[in-house]
Parts: sequence; structure tokens; C-alpha cells
Amino acid sequence: MINNSNLSHILNFNVNCENPGERLPVPCVDKNLPEVLFITSYPPRECGIATYSNDLISTLKSKFDHSFKINICALESESELHNYIHEVKYILNTDHPDEFQSLANTINDDPNYKILLIQHEFGFFAKAEEEFYQFLKTITKPIVIVFHTVLPGPDETLKIKVQQLAGIAKYVIVMTRNSGRILIHEYEVPKAKIVKIAHGTHLVPHLDKEILKVKYHLSGRKVLSTFGLLNSGKSIETTLEALPEIVKNHPEVLFLIIGKTHPSVIKHEGEDYREKLQKMVETLELQHYVQFINNFLPTQELLEYLQLTDIYLFTSKDPNQAVSGTFSYAISCGCPIISTPIPHAVEVLKKDGGIIFDFGNSKQLAEATVNLLNDVNLRQNISSNGLHRMASTAWENTAIGHAALFEKIGKGEISLRYNIPPLNLDHIKKMTTDFGIIQFSTINHPDLNSGYTLDDNARALIALCQHYELTKAEEDLKYIKIYFNFIKYCQQDDGVFVNYIDKEKNITDQNNSDNLADANGRAIWALGYMTHLATVLPKALVADAELTLQRALNGVHEIHSTRAMAFAIKGLYFNNKKQKIKQNILLIKTLADRLVQMYRHEADENWLWFESYLTYANSILPEALLCAWLATDEPVYKETAKASFDFLLSKIFRNNKIKVISNKTWLHKSDELIPLAIGGEQPIDVAYTILALNKFYKTFGEAGYRRKLNTSFNWFLGSNHLNQIIYNPCTGGCYDGLEENYVNLNQGAESTISYLMARLTVAQFLIKESRKKLQREHYLKSVKRAQIAKTVSAL
Repeated sequence: MINNSNLSHILNFNVNCENPGERLPVPCVDKNLPEVLFITSYPPRECGIATYSNDLISTLKSKFDHSFKINICALESESELHNYIHEVKYILNTDHPDEFQSLANTINDDPNYKILLIQHEFGFFAKAEEEFYQFLKTITKPIVIVFHTVLPGPDETLKIKVQQLAGIAKYVIVMTRNSGRILIHEYEVPKAKIVKIAHGTHLVPHLDKEILKVKYHLSGRKVLSTFGLLNSGKSIETTLEALPEIVKNHPEVLFLIIGKTHPSVIKHEGEDYREKLQKMVETLELQHYVQFINNFLPTQELLEYLQLTDIYLFTSKDPNQAVSGTFSYAISCGCPIISTPIPHAVEVLKKDGGIIFDFGNSKQLAEATVNLLNDVNLRQNISSNGLHRMASTAWENTAIGHAALFEKIGKGEISLRYNIPPLNLDHIKKMTTDFGIIQFSTINHPDLNSGYTLDDNARALIALCQHYELTKAEEDLKYIKIYFNFIKYCQQDDGVFVNYIDKEKNITDQNNSDNLADANGRAIWALGYMTHLATVLPKALVADAELTLQRALNGVHEIHSTRAMAFAIKGLYFNNKKQKIKQNILLIKTLADRLVQMYRHEADENWLWFESYLTYANSILPEALLCAWLATDEPVYKETAKASFDFLLSKIFRNNKIKVISNKTWLHKSDELIPLAIGGEQPIDVAYTILALNKFYKTFGEAGYRRKLNTSFNWFLGSNHLNQIIYNPCTGGCYDGLEENYVNLNQGAESTISYLMARLTVAQFLIKESRKKLQREHYLKSVKRAQIAKTVSAL
């Protein structure tokens, strides 16, 4: 039996990435996937590298579990024995020398192992350095070593040890540029072997500080915090010595010391350091201003503590500390940072990303903290700068960096397939009031002052109609009605729409100066799409939409803006699918003929386009002409649609990646040989390309369109020139743009809705592909049964 319940899992399927040949973008479970073995400390062991590896592996699995398989070999010693969960396949006790050779034999004998990745810290192998080195020499598979510590100024012994490890490794991963420079210049490691992949950070929803403070009973306090496994190297006494001066200026301050004592410290020193700090608190009479949280907190709870923190204090006294996960996590949670000048901090906090103070200098720390507490705008600026600077270090991007390296090493045996994230409407709902969807967002916080636009609400109406058509989620009707009512609110007595409405629901002066044709076209598209779902949506709602659309169509023949005509054609096409209306056909022909005439005026053998330049929303033009052909059977529309679309695709696809026309500079006919500008890529242009590719593939059945659809969607997931995610799976929002060197982290309505339209189009595409496959399988089984029955009958 074939029904939607058989296909519901499609909503979360993966899409193929790098040129998958003729394979369909349908679920694929390959029991013989190439395997990567991680050798690392791992939970329940409590150490920074164990936490790091757990986060990295979890993210790699969530993004690429159809690309390769990950197995884990947990490092332990007689003083660090643990009970591991089922995903740990091997345990290497570094106090047992014979286990090294046994593990090497296992790895070498298994043909599925393609890469060995080692999270390295010299302390892990301090009692078995020679055995570890011989183990590496024995391995016949490519080895990647991640150096978590890179000490400057090495003596000859340390230099030789690092050179030996690097000499065996295929690649060496470091987490900062400074570590890479030290390896190159001081250890003489070849630059070609070194790969920089930043320490990952968690995406967080950036919850309201005050709400979180209520949750953790910290209301009314200005929270300073630090976290991590406690040891004397953290120099927390520096903050305690600074605290009296801070409290004198800000008696509302509370300093949170989050984290239990490091297990290795416990074994050798007990709780001496914590007790020393507690005694300092008593001596300085700071009991009301300091709180110890003596636990190894679950990740989500820790991230909430960081989100409620007003200032994060990093006081490490180790000038050679290469990288700090605690420091990274704090910045990613929006904490303004005051830090000692470890190399990682100096690299990240420069140019207004935070404040640096000298090692152990409590006076400087007190002064910096008081100044920052006095200046809320400075705290906000530092927080924003830090967030933008750390965006590239999200665990998703760190996973992409590792996966790309695995693919490079795999030499064709590892091919990346990005998983499609689950559908998530959280941010769209957060952006929506009872009146409509708000235009802009600061990070993921809606900016009500930006007001509302018809453009965004029209697109939101289409997206929610798509979602309702696919899922039949009753809650969608609430949002469909909100966006539809907004469109009606924007419609004037003559049927024409205004675009801009402020937060007080007033029509703004911007409507007098801006060209409103595109917005009117989008409204017609949205209303047409809504009316074609007459068998799905409530009848009264569809009837109201039909009346609104007919009023809007009174002046549609006067539209001459290129993209406005295309949007209107799409609306008419969808409206005509519900019921063939002669007037709709005439309007479609009127607008389509204008597009064809524009094409004939501008096109030549090298420039098959409607205008003398490629600008924004380009895909909508050939898609509209294809819709016109589907509605009218006029061959010229089909011919022009295909020629112009193939021309556009030739300009925006290179090396199995999409790069839409930059909003920095359009591509002019006279400049067609000049490379496209880097950056300035908008999610809406990628989404429109996906919609068009879906329509062209359904019409022409060419595998190239299908592959490009997959490639286009992967742009959102990290297959772009920065190899960074554009869609944020934590919030359900989509970032506002891909620039030359960074991603714009604001998650406005246009970008988020565009992603959702693309995501739903891919889901519909996959469902149809899978339904065809199921039907074919059902047919073949029927044929086989008939053949068996015929054979039995003959016997």
C-alpha cells in the first residue's frame, strides 16, 4: 500500500552533496560505509578533550551519517577507568603496552577503516611515549593528529617528539592560526600538513537574560562567571582579589565559579585549591558575592548559565595555553569577555571583541569589570562583535571542516552527503505577531521597530500554505490567516497594495518613494498559491482569497516591471490550476508576451537573457515563462524559458557549488567574462533557484536539474565558499547573507522564509521521487507475483 504515512520520514531525509551522478536523493543506508576511528578521551571521563570529542562526533553524525561511519577508541589508564556507552567500540589502556600493538593490528586488518584521527595531548601518553610512537608507525591507514597543545619555544627533545608525530601524520589539525605559525616556524612542520579547524562552539537560542536569571534564582544580580574543571592554572584568586573593588561600585554583583575540581587534581591534591578559594571568600567577606557550583553541568544547563552571564572572566595564568573551550563557549553565548592574554584570546578579542588584562593583575581586572558594568552599550557591542567573530566556529562548521578533510583524504572513497535538518518553524513563529511577520531581526531577536512588509507576509503565506499542504498541521491555519489578513490590510480601494507598515500599523512614507510593483506581484503570487489549495484549506478562507485576488487583478495588465510580471504570472498559473478561467489565460499571455519581447530585444548567441544584466531573483523569470507554457501550451514560452534558465545556470554553478549573483554588483552583459563578486549572496536567490529547478525537473526530467537542486539546498547547509552554515538549526532561522569573509548572523523574515520555502520544496520533491520508487517497486512485485502464479498454474 502506498500512502503518505509511508513517506512521512522524507521530511528529515538527507540530500546528496558533491555530484552524486545518477543517484536519486532518497534515503540511503549503506552498511559498508567507510569508517573513521577516533582515538580520544571520551565521556563519562571528565576532561575538556572528552567533551570536545563528544560534541564533534555528535555533530558529524547529525550532518554526515550517510557519508561515513565513526567509531570510537576511548583512552584510559589505571587511574582513569570508566564504563562507556555502546558507541565506544574499543578501549585503549595506556598503562598496558601490549594493547597498542593489538589495536594497530585490528585497525590494519579492517578494510573499512579509511582514516585514524587522534585527539592528542602529551599527558595521555606520558607513560607510554615509545609504545604510542611505534603504534603510529605500525598503522597502515592515513593518520590525522589534532594537537590540543602547541607550546612555543620548545627544547630539542620536545621539538623532535612533535616532528616525529607530524612526520607520521597525513595532516595535523590545529585550532588557532597562532598554533599553526608555531608549528611551522618553531617545529619546522611543513605548512602543507597543517589544517586549521577552530574549536567548535554551540549554537544557542540567545534566551532572555532576565528570564534565565529568574529560572536560576539570580534576579536582580549582575552576574560574573567562569567555568571549567577547577585547578590552580585557572587563577580564580585573581578575580577574588579584584572583587572587593568591583562590589564597592556594583554591590549587585554575583561571581559564579562553575565546575567541579579536575579529576587528576583530586587524585593528587584533593580539594586543596577549592578550599583555598573558599577561605579567600571568607577572609575578604565575599560570601554574598560568590557562589560555587561544584558540578560538571550538563551542556544545556551550562549554556543557560553562560547566556545569563553579564561578563565572563577568563583568568588563566598559562601564557602558552593554545586554546580554551570554556572561553569559546562563553563568546558563543554572547558573553562580553575580559581575559588574560593567552594566544587564543589575543587572536579572537582584538578590535573590540573583548578586553585583555595582564596575567594576575587584579587591579586591571577590577577596573575593566567596573567600566564594563557601567556601560551597557559597550557590553552589547562587545557581545555582538564576539558573536559575529565566533560564528564560523559553530560545531556545525567545525564538523564541515573535518568532513571536508576526510573527503580529501578518502580520495573518492568518502563522498559527502549532507543531512537535511528537521523542519523547524520556531523562528518564523517567534517573528510573527497577531498582525503579521516582522521584517528584521537582530541575531534571532525580532526587531519590532523595523515594522512589517507585504513582501515578507506574502512569502510567509506561501511557505505556511506549503507546510500545511505537506503536514496538515492545524496550527498552520492560525499563521495562514495572519499573513492573509496582513495582505488584505495592505490592499487599497483600487486593489493595489502598499508594502511598508510600521509597528503602529500605519502606512509609511516609504511607500511613496519605492517602486511597489514587485510587492504587488508577490501578493498576487501568494493569493494565487493560496487559492489553488481549495481542496485543502477551509472553503471560506479560499473564497476570501479569491475575492482579494480578483480585486488585485484589475490593474495587473498595467504591470511592466520584469520581476513583478513574473510573480504575477506564477499567481495566475496557480489560480488557474484550481479552475480554468479564460481571463487568467489572457492575462498570462499578456505578461508572458512582454517577457518574451524583452528576451528577443536583449538576447544574442552569447547572452540568453531578458535584460542586459543579471540582478536579483533571476530564476523567477524563466520559471514564470515555464508556468505560462504549462497554462497555455504556447511553444515560445517553453523554448524561451529553457534557453534562459540554462543560460542562468551556466553563470551561477561552478565546481558543484552554487554562487548566485552578488548584490554587491550585478553581472552586466558587457562584463560577462569578469568573475562574479565574492560575497553578497542572499538566501532568497538560492531559494528561488530551488523552486525553479524543481519546476524544470518535473517538466523536462533532466538529471542535471535534479543534481543542481541538491547542490543548491546544500548551500544553506555549508556547501558554499566559506564552508559555513547559513541555516541555524538551533533557532530555525536563516542568516541574512553570505559575505566574502563572514556570514551575516541576523535572521530576518526574508531569509528565514526563503529557507523554509526551499526546505519544503525539497521535501515535496523527495516525496514525489520516493512515491515513484514505491509505485515501481509495487508494480514489479505485482508482475513477479503474476509470473509465479502463471508458472504454478502451468505446473
